[in-house]
Amino acid sequence: MRAPGEDRPLRILISNDDGIHAPGLAALERIARQLTDDVWVVAPEAEQSAASHSLTIHRPLRMKRVADRRYTVDGTPTDCVLLAVNQLMADQRPDVVLSGVNHGQNLGEDVTYSGTVAAAMEATLLGVRAFAFSLRLRDGRDPDWATAERWGPEVVRKGLAVEWPRHVLLNVNFPAVDPDKVAGIHVVRHANRKAGDDLFERMDPRGRPYIWIGAARGLNEVPEDTDVHVVEALGGISVTPIHLDLTHYETLKRLEGVFG
Repeated sequence: MRAPGEDRPLRILISNDDGIHAPGLAALERIARQLTDDVWVVAPEAEQSAASHSLTIHRPLRMKRVADRRYTVDGTPTDCVLLAVNQLMADQRPDVVLSGVNHGQNLGEDVTYSGTVAAAMEATLLGVRAFAFSLRLRDGRDPDWATAERWGPEVVRKGLAVEWPRHVLLNVNFPAVDPDKVAGIHVVRHANRKAGDDLFERMDPRGRPYIWIGAARGLNEVPEDTDVHVVEALGGISVTPIHLDLTHYETLKRLEGVFG
């Protein structure tokens, strides 16, 4: 695949929040190499799940080369993308950033906690188009990355064929079904389904209480035009454009009438 408007291969940067040794990152690299040979990997040296869009500012960061075009950073997914784009690849920035493939879905409000989505957010803020990839897990089974590897390149090709507004990224979730059983690719909105409603209090062996935050939340009353329904009920791939402008303009106008 060629870089948009240029006579050279597409340049891809990949990162994640599960760390440099995560099998999902290896799957993402296989996806990227179906599109181009110009693939760079910059990922956290340790797991950073649920790191959200956190940036390390109270200590120095160390970036270590582990192989050709492959680096680790002792920081967050946001740190990784920032250092890669503005330092490591400053002479020729990536054309696109792929983040993931996350070990578990990022649906609905999951995106506000997700380090996978945060890496794509940072790329977007830096002016680089980005995809966040996540894989829904099957209960009691190890993740099967084959569906992401089969369908991921098509999602990237079709996504890059469309012009995006500034400050938009694509959040992509793959279902927990075999590649041949995927019920299509669906462009849908996020559902509203809050995590953390189920809290489980237990006692550790020393008699001290602890609390475990439960998993999400069921399919009750989830509209059909949402990512949760497509991935969990239909078995399809969801593609949701996320806009980083968080302003609610209707309320803005109302407040201007009060405070203006």
